Amino acid sequence: MSETAKSTFKVGDCVIYPSHGLGKITAEEIQTVAGSEVRLYVISFEKDKMILRVPKSRAAKAGLRHLTSSIHFSKAMDVLRQKAKISRGMWSKRAQEYETKINSGDVVKIAEVLRDLHKGSGDVERSYSERVIYESALERISHEYSISLEISKDDAAKKLIEILDFRA
Repeated sequence: MSETAKSTFKVGDCVIYPSHGLGKITAEEIQTVAGSEVRLYVISFEKDKMILRVPKSRAAKAGLRHLTSSIHFSKAMDVLRQKAKISRGMWSKRAQEYETKINSGDVVKIAEVLRDLHKGSGDVERSYSERVIYESALERISHEYSISLEISKDDAAKKLIEILDFRA
C-alpha cells in the first residue's frame, strides 16, 4: 500500500494493525535498543486490553494504516451484497485462508469472509470453529465501520448483518 508508506501517524489517531484490528496511538516513545535509539508508536487496543509498540520506521511494513476510506468501505459493502462463494475443500484449509484474510486487515477481504460464512439470521448450522471465525470477521469490520460512521459497534454490526440477510 503506497498510501500507508507515505502517511504519518500522530498521537490520538485511530489506526488498524492487521493482526490486532482497531487501536489508538496513545504516545510516541524513544527506546534504546542495542545502543541505538528507536522511535516507537505506542498503540492501545481497548478490546484486547493490550499495548503494542511499533517502530516508526517499520510501521508501514508491519501494515499499520489509517482507517479505511469511504470508497474502500463501499467496495466492502458491495462484496457483502454478493452471493456467497462456497468452497468445497477441506475445512482446515479454508479456515486457514479465512484467518489469513482477517489478519490482513483489509476490509474487503474481511467482508469476503463474512459473506462466505454468513448463514442467515438465527441459523445455527455453523460449527464452533466456523462461528469463531465468523464472529472474528464481524468484530473486525464492524469496529472499523462504527468509527467511520460514528455509530455504536452494535449498530454497525446490525447494519452489516442486514446487508448480508437482504442479498439475493
